[in-house]
Amino acid sequence: MPKEIKSIEEFLKLSEKANECRVKKIGDQTKLKIRTASTLYTIKLDAKAAEELLTKINCPKKEMQ
Repeated sequence: MPKEIKSIEEFLKLSEKANECRVKKIGDQTKLKIRTASTLYTIKLDAKAAEELLTKINCPKKEMQ
């Protein structure tokens, strides 16, 4: 089961060991998903905050529909 993260700092820390980051845009919100070796972590943000966070994440990014 995926785990939802509420803190941007914690999500950023977990992204350092992620294999990939998936981006799903839902209306005015954006859902980011990072896959580590054992777990899928998600966070829901507004579009502006998500774009800012994506510039800080170094893992490969994949846009979903």
